[in-house]
Amino acid sequence: MHERDDDDADLFRSAVGPVRPVNAPPAPPAPPRPRPRARMAERDEAEARSEFRLAMDEELLGAGDVLSHRSEALPPTTFARLRRGELSAQEEIDLHGLTAAQAQSLLREFLADARRHGLGCVRIVHGKGRGADELDASGAPILKNMVDRVLRHRSDVLGFHSAPPAQGGTGAVIVLLAKR
Repeated sequence: MHERDDDDADLFRSAVGPVRPVNAPPAPPAPPRPRPRARMAERDEAEARSEFRLAMDEELLGAGDVLSHRSEALPPTTFARLRRGELSAQEEIDLHGLTAAQAQSLLREFLADARRHGLGCVRIVHGKGRGADELDASGAPILKNMVDRVLRHRSDVLGFHSAPPAQGGTGAVIVLLAKR
């Protein structure tokens, strides 16, 4: 039986022919290195946001306070017409009942959409902040102060002023937007 195994092995080698060793397959590629993070810039941004919030807390508006702001690009005569309530809003958004984060996101979308559609004057109803859930720890209206902060820092907002009493008074604001 030992001879038969040798014969089979010889027969196999003659049928296969000369062989050479196979090279080992290459190692799989290493996973990509994580992208570097700008930790210092992130820290600076966090500190700037913190300082910004602290600065805003010093000037919080009350429920009856008037929102008013005019950029230098808006002529004083047009701003006077806005204050007197002579300009009518082309579109309106009501932020009542929303959290500050929801309202801020919706407000930004609304302003971008208004500008995209070429609207020049819009009304934002934020409420006066008289409900317990609408006030922060210091008793200031949350949405009113958020709207004021967002509008003051947008380059496409030429000016704004609290609405006339018939249109919401200090619970709403009329905003003039720059043209596209």
